Amino acid sequence: MQHEYTYDVSMFRDTFETRFTYLNGFLRNVSRFGTRPALHDPLSGRRWTYRELNAEANRLAHALRADGVGKNDVVMFALLNSPEFVFCYLAAHKIGAIACPVNYRQGAGEIALVIDDSRPKAFFYDAEFGELSGSALQLCEHKPQTVVMVDYKGGAAAPAGHKRYQDCVSMQPETDPPIDFDPHIYDETTRLYTSGTTNRPKGVPINNVNEVLSAHDVMMHFPLGPLDRTMNMTPWFHRGGIHSGGPCPTLYAGGEVVILRDFAPKRALEYAEKYQISFLIGVPTIIAMLARTQERTPADLSALRGIVTMGAPFEKAACEKYMHLLTPNIFNGYGTTETFWNTFLRPFDLPEMAGSAGRSCTDDDVRLVAIHEDGTHAEPDETVPRDSETPGEIIISSPAKSAFCYYNNEEMTKAKFYKGWLYTGDVGTWDENEFVTVSGRKDDMIVSAGENIYPTQIEAVLNEHPKVAESAVIGVPDKLRGEVVAAYVVPSDNSLTVEELKDYCTHHPMLSSYKWPREYHIVSELPHTATGKLMHYKLRQQQKNREE
Repeated sequence: MQHEYTYDVSMFRDTFETRFTYLNGFLRNVSRFGTRPALHDPLSGRRWTYRELNAEANRLAHALRADGVGKNDVVMFALLNSPEFVFCYLAAHKIGAIACPVNYRQGAGEIALVIDDSRPKAFFYDAEFGELSGSALQLCEHKPQTVVMVDYKGGAAAPAGHKRYQDCVSMQPETDPPIDFDPHIYDETTRLYTSGTTNRPKGVPINNVNEVLSAHDVMMHFPLGPLDRTMNMTPWFHRGGIHSGGPCPTLYAGGEVVILRDFAPKRALEYAEKYQISFLIGVPTIIAMLARTQERTPADLSALRGIVTMGAPFEKAACEKYMHLLTPNIFNGYGTTETFWNTFLRPFDLPEMAGSAGRSCTDDDVRLVAIHEDGTHAEPDETVPRDSETPGEIIISSPAKSAFCYYNNEEMTKAKFYKGWLYTGDVGTWDENEFVTVSGRKDDMIVSAGENIYPTQIEAVLNEHPKVAESAVIGVPDKLRGEVVAAYVVPSDNSLTVEELKDYCTHHPMLSSYKWPREYHIVSELPHTATGKLMHYKLRQQQKNREE
């Protein structure tokens, strides 16, 4: 049925749908902030103004055009946080291509699957990942027509058939390339791949309007403006890296991106002091390392306007410590690759609401709905009571920041998206004020003797132990109970013993007897996604392999 309007919408529609693009936003900043800094790489000492950054992106855009890359073609890059990452991201926008950063922490086979799924015309890789990228390119069936090595340190020889980045852009003009395609707000501009914690990686398309409104969301919630300098301490290849204080919002706001190539707490604090960083962005494990380093060798963080974290909640005691050591302005977000962040804790919510994921962001809706035993979706209005007790599945409606689908994966699109909502698979509770507390995942839930056990609760108890740095809890098969709890613990003190842990859990007031771990494993590290989330499924795989 044709929608009827009370006024002529044609000019608005034509203007909005073709001009409300990320590229236009960036180019406005090139015009109005041309001589102001846009990008700073402390390791090389290079600093680009908006005008210079635009020129660098143009050189690459012209090079890609010369190689036949254009509208809707994929430009894939396995790069550390670097100037070339930003050049690739912007150059793709300039020629109507799709920027596709990939997780370089994956194995070669996993990257090969991503290459075959997206079929990029151009593939860029950091020389540090030369062996990894070479293996991935050998394993994949689709062979990118252009392969470019970025040699940050200099001196590396490009393999046969590969170009060096500098040779690729050499002699290319610095002028804006012609826009020989029809820009549209629904054009896919970026494609990110999920971490694959439950399935093989899924391509998440991000369109122009998602890109712009994700930037607006950050500008509103930090808030972020043209005078700010951001430093995202996580890899930019994931949603929280590129869109939370990374290149996307900062360059759209007219601020300056300071590059931290890879995380080291002392270096991060030195940069924060030396370059007067406004916002630091990282996952809770990174913030914990910053706090420990700041306690030993304090840096001057007086310019800091806030620390933004995502991926996991803060415990109250930790939050209070960070507020004392780092900044009183702590922000904590929860979300997904598919929808960016969707709940948020602001400084005025903390430390009181620490442990929760916050309540929905300004333009988002977040609900907790019933969990059906047969695995079917509850209806979006089938919400659980707001009593902080009744578990439900967290669902998200984020029309500004989500394209509501996966690339080339109709089956998973139908499984995860329903009636304009993303069904996250995360389980939690909410209270009368709609503060959400995440308990775990549906597939992480442990069922022991008919009792539902959520690992996050037990992990929170274990993490309170003075000798525990981090923990993860999974269910393992048991003939009597179906499953029992197994705890994997990373010690902060090497004197920690299994007997200490048993005694601690047995006497802890927050753990019922059926929640006590029946197995304890003291380990040196735990598997995490790039966004800092524990990968329980990998622990289950390791446990299964040991049993076999």
